[in-house]
Amino acid sequence: MDNQYICLRVNDAQKEVIRVFRNNSRFALPVTDDKGVLLGIVTLDDVLRLSEKEDTREIQKIGGSEALDEPYTTISFGSLIKKRAGWLIILFLGEMLTATAMGHFEGEISKAVVLALFIPLIISSGGNSGSQASSIIIRAMALGEIGFKDWWRVMRREILSGVVLGTILGIVGFLRITIWHEFNWYDYGIHWFLVAITVFFSLIGVVLWGTISGSMLPLVLKKLGADPAASSAPFVATLVDVTGLVIYFSVAFVVMRGTLL
Repeated sequence: MDNQYICLRVNDAQKEVIRVFRNNSRFALPVTDDKGVLLGIVTLDDVLRLSEKEDTREIQKIGGSEALDEPYTTISFGSLIKKRAGWLIILFLGEMLTATAMGHFEGEISKAVVLALFIPLIISSGGNSGSQASSIIIRAMALGEIGFKDWWRVMRREILSGVVLGTILGIVGFLRITIWHEFNWYDYGIHWFLVAITVFFSLIGVVLWGTISGSMLPLVLKKLGADPAASSAPFVATLVDVTGLVIYFSVAFVVMRGTLL
């Protein structure tokens, strides 16, 4: 009646069906074959159940495990372990690279032990920022708000976000070291100011890298035909942990060269 001949193709993916219903206020839509012959209809209640199923699968993947494919209360214990163990092994192997990176900077750590105090702070901040960006982008892609063609738009926004968020965290880290030193709550040594500067710029770099990695990885996976939800928050955090150490000690070497290093 409104001259909008919207229909579903019989070979459409489930996500495409959900998108069509979401973008067009319809209670039912016809399903046709490639020649336009009517095969049946799909109603809104069918799509609502389908949407709930798809959302559940994506949430489980974003959490760092395979989709369960059945309710948690009915899935067997063996299947539950199998769904979760694979990703945990992959993430564990990834974290082993963090230990390798720390071994590479063993000399720097031995010369400036104070740097080791802030390793958890640095790498967790990068992982958290990457997880935030990844979750936001994956959901935006699921809703059809962005696609690979929008990568530069996303990149520009996340670069700006990373710099601002990193600066905020850097200021907090700088003030933490300064206050603790001034009130003698902890002795960071005579080069405490250089330590504070190192933490400040490291947080900017790590958070910036985390936001870029977390936002770009889902888009790249989508372009390659993989499920963007595979770039889960734990996966991004593990990736940023390794690179975060490299950024941290690189900044430390530049700032502290000739003093502690």
